[in-house]
Amino acid sequence: MIKIYTSPSCSSCRKVKKWFLEQNIPFIEKNIFVATLNEKELVDILVKSENGTEDIISTKSKIVKEKGLEIDGMTVKELIAFIKEHPSALKRPIIVDDRRIQVGYNPDDIRSFIPHARRLAEWACKSGQCPDYPNCDHVKDTH
Repeated sequence: MIKIYTSPSCSSCRKVKKWFLEQNIPFIEKNIFVATLNEKELVDILVKSENGTEDIISTKSKIVKEKGLEIDGMTVKELIAFIKEHPSALKRPIIVDDRRIQVGYNPDDIRSFIPHARRLAEWACKSGQCPDYPNCDHVKDTH
C-alpha cells in the first residue's frame, strides 16, 4: 500500500493526492503534524532514500537553521528522535510503497507508482500493439 506523508499547507502534497485520486490508485495519507511518525516508518523512509538525509530533510527548514544542526553528524537514533520531535524538518510530500520512495511532486517520476500491468497496457495501446486497439480506452483518452 502506498503511503503519502503530507502537511495541510503543502501545495505539492495536494497535487500528489489529486494525481493518485485521478489515477484511481489507493493510498494512505499521513499528516506528519497529526500522526507522529514511528521509528519503523522513519527507518523505512531512510532505507529507501538514495541519498539518505539529503533526500528527506530540508536543511532550509526553520528548525534546522535555528538549531544549527549538522544532520550528517547525527546517529540514526538521534535523527529519528529529531524528526519525531520536529516533523517540519521533513521535505514533503514523501511517497512510499513497498520498494521505493519519492520526495516532492514530479509529474514524470510519479508515474512509477502506477501498477506495472497498467503501465504495460498503456504502453501497448500508445505504441499500436494493443490487441483491442480500435476499442481501447487508452487510445480514446489520447485522441
